[in-house]
Amino acid sequence: MKVSNIHKDCCAIDETHNHTHQVHSDDDGHNHGSEEPSNWLSHWPLLTSLAVVVVMMVLEYGFHITFNTLTQLIIFIPAYLLAGYNVLNLAFRKALRLDFFNEFFLMSVATLGAFAIGSFSEGVAVMVFYSIGEWFQDSAVNNAKRSIKALLDIRPDAVDVIRDGKVLTLAPADVAIDETIQIKPGEKVALDGILLSDKATFNTAALTGESKPDNKTKGENVLAGMINLNQVTEVQVKAAFKDSKLSKILEMVQDATARKSQTQLFISRFAKVYTPIVFLLAVLLVALPWFFVSDYVFRDWLYRGLVFLVISCPCALVVSIPLGYFGGIGLASKKGILFKGSNFLDVMTKVNTIVMDKTGTLTKGVFEVQKVVTNNFDEKEFVLLAAAIESKSTHPIGLAVVNYAGGDFHNATITNVEEVAGHGLTGIVNGKLVLAGNTKLLKKFNIDYDKAIDSEADTIVVLAVDSKYAGYITIADEIKEDAKQAISDMHKLNIKTVMLSGDKQSVVVKVAGILGIDHAYGDLLPEHKVEKVEQLKKEGKHIAFVGDGVNDAPVVALADAGIAMGGLGSDATIETADIVIQNDQPSKIVTAIKIGKLTKNIVWQNIGLAMGVKIIVLLLGAGGVATLWEAVIADVGVALLAILNAVRIQRMNV
Repeated sequence: MKVSNIHKDCCAIDETHNHTHQVHSDDDGHNHGSEEPSNWLSHWPLLTSLAVVVVMMVLEYGFHITFNTLTQLIIFIPAYLLAGYNVLNLAFRKALRLDFFNEFFLMSVATLGAFAIGSFSEGVAVMVFYSIGEWFQDSAVNNAKRSIKALLDIRPDAVDVIRDGKVLTLAPADVAIDETIQIKPGEKVALDGILLSDKATFNTAALTGESKPDNKTKGENVLAGMINLNQVTEVQVKAAFKDSKLSKILEMVQDATARKSQTQLFISRFAKVYTPIVFLLAVLLVALPWFFVSDYVFRDWLYRGLVFLVISCPCALVVSIPLGYFGGIGLASKKGILFKGSNFLDVMTKVNTIVMDKTGTLTKGVFEVQKVVTNNFDEKEFVLLAAAIESKSTHPIGLAVVNYAGGDFHNATITNVEEVAGHGLTGIVNGKLVLAGNTKLLKKFNIDYDKAIDSEADTIVVLAVDSKYAGYITIADEIKEDAKQAISDMHKLNIKTVMLSGDKQSVVVKVAGILGIDHAYGDLLPEHKVEKVEQLKKEGKHIAFVGDGVNDAPVVALADAGIAMGGLGSDATIETADIVIQNDQPSKIVTAIKIGKLTKNIVWQNIGLAMGVKIIVLLLGAGGVATLWEAVIADVGVALLAILNAVRIQRMNV
């Protein structure tokens, strides 16, 4: 018989108590947030007891029908046991371990005391409403936990593998690296790999929070959790099931609920001190008046002490606070942001300086042609010649030129191509001598050019045709669409922005100017980035560092909050980071800060609400104004209000 399937450790204050759902060895088996199914029928003992209380109250106050003491005991004792068996059992087991300062022992003493002074209906009502409160609290915790898990636990149970020309359906864990899997339209990708089909379109919302389809071409990475949208697709597996990005992300979210914030740790410590103090105050409230009150009646003062015990239960604090943090983690997950612990929600509220890498964080990390400037030369032919000779290069800058030209150069005749180390390329294209590279290449061949291009901030490819300067192409890493707005939003929150990059200073200054970044430093090696962050910390700054590459891992670890930009990026940075932004959008940095502040506000609202109501009713109870009815309604009511306040986080827009 149970009051609640998951009525476990609401606010137990023993050493093994854990509201963040860590596995522990407490022999109570008492752990808030059990995943057992919960429905109305499973709570029939509690509902039966509630029905008895309601019927007896209607008879007494509606029809003025009362019963003698023996009849009341016959009716109320079974009702009391139906509602309170689990609480009494837990209180007894804890008492055997000399653990008396917990809410189970508190509720047992208060309700048995009510029976001892003849307040049978109130004793049963206290246990019934307390247990109903526990039921709703358990449901709220479970829903929060399930909603977080459901966001990411979308790994398929089966996958189609091509072996020896046959398609076999296996468990993902049984698929070996380098095997080929087949994904039908509408199916989820089960394992990380590279696309073997010429092209495919995937929904990546589960990984990035973005619903926009992602078009992939042959050779590109495909990750577990993506949904194939349009055609049968083949993928070569490159990571074991347990090592997939999705598995790691899910593990991060599950682990996050086990890492407590400073507020949670404080409340846990507070509860350990608070409970014995209210026990002592309740005893003193009963005993001390005997020395000072002339018409002292033990029964009246015992009743006041029982009221004091009921209202003092710390459930609202110890349940609603971690529930608030679960809500914050769940809301962030919906937005494509993974907090590795509720403590980092608190850290983000204190950040006053955001330090960012440039490439891959504020820019896309993909070089693209920005402009083409010709010198008395047909632009179309200019681009064709540049792309033709650069097609023989493997450098990313050359690839940018080739991509810009499209396929127009494929019919060109290209011969005698030579690479001049550190300078560029020379060759014959359609019978014309073409030089493509930096200005040093033209100087080497004594070709005059417009010296104004030496001050160009972007990377340039200069072209000479038949020993004459023909023009140049500027190439730059494209700035992300939301980067400028993200920096503006940071400034609105009075947050200073700093950019650290290994790129040349002129490029860094240009990007910083476009985005409005406060301070920018270029030509930095990884160790230089660490030095800059250490200097900022010495100045008393609370720093969040945002990076995407493996070279950012040391400085990510050094910052107060390390943020990995691109949950699909470097494994080393993701492992080191405290927060992972999955869709590469700088604007999510601001979202993470707002979610942290929102969560902290909700948590402190709950603390204020719970403590305020409890202090008022404690004073009323001590003064003989509040009865057990007011005490239990105030206790359960404030707990439910705090819980409702906490769960609304997941429905908020930020």
